[in-house]
Amino acid sequence: MDIIVLKPSAKDKDIKHIVKKLENKGLKANISKGTERTIIGVIGDTSKITEDEVASVRAINAVEDVMRIIKPYKLASREFKKEATIIDVEGIKIGGKKIQVIAGPCAVESKTVVNKIAMEIRDAGASFIRGGAFKPRTSPYSFQGLGEEGLRILARAKEITGLLIVTELMDHRDLDVMLKYSDIIQIGARNMQNFSLLLEVGSINKPVLLKRGLSATIKEWLMAAEYIMSRGNLNVILCERGIRTFETATRNTLDLSAIPVLKELTHLPVIVDPSHGTGKWNLVSPMAKAAVAAGADGLLIEVHTNPEEALSDGEQSLKPDVFANLMKELKPFAKAAGREI
Repeated sequence: MDIIVLKPSAKDKDIKHIVKKLENKGLKANISKGTERTIIGVIGDTSKITEDEVASVRAINAVEDVMRIIKPYKLASREFKKEATIIDVEGIKIGGKKIQVIAGPCAVESKTVVNKIAMEIRDAGASFIRGGAFKPRTSPYSFQGLGEEGLRILARAKEITGLLIVTELMDHRDLDVMLKYSDIIQIGARNMQNFSLLLEVGSINKPVLLKRGLSATIKEWLMAAEYIMSRGNLNVILCERGIRTFETATRNTLDLSAIPVLKELTHLPVIVDPSHGTGKWNLVSPMAKAAVAAGADGLLIEVHTNPEEALSDGEQSLKPDVFANLMKELKPFAKAAGREI
């Protein structure tokens, strides 16, 4: 008993009755109200529920059907929700017909640099600005970010341009300050299986962009999303950013096959980061086009006015004019996929 489908005639009192029955068994309920049906996702160890107990739920007049979900990621699965999830972020929808573009520097460096980049990417058609205020770096001696000052710089760029903010959370102790400034909280590849952090962002009412781990399988990635969703936050965006393989010609191997695979397995929106996926600016544009053709719901692209002077990931950052040209070149790819950009 993992999904309880209610009849169209089901009332709020019926839902409360079913939820109480589940809670008496030590289970939790996630209620998803669609246009025609209400679905209750059962959270917890349902393997201990007997067939007689399942039958007692099925016997409730408001219940249309009770189903088992075989996959371990229940809330993220297509079995739980057949239609694609569209996440509304202050009126900007991720997962709908329009392909959303998130762009900006890898790290927030200064007010002047960020404001300049923000205006350039806005004029080119981006809807979100990305930038790291807290930077996870391989070397402890590399630039680690400006912290809250970096978030304030992003907030000022939002005031000037209207771009919404995507930035990375590394430590649960920074969650309160993140909530103050960000519109989407990013969980980076290195924290994809930081389960305590996933549970923390699962308890907030703000979209979470979950990047695929460096060597994570798709199942592990979806299980990480399930951690977030199990706490009640269903607004999860999956981001393919390349995985580690034996290949050294690129920084990572961008797994574009993950897009159609995920589209079959989950209802969550999927975006692609060709910047980290390749590590080389000249490869970003062709892989961005391929991602759109493969069905991606969005792109995350690093842009910097002077990549040579960037404090982080300059080699993979596009200059603003190159980014603006890419946005134009993406239009026919989006149209061919039945989308727009």
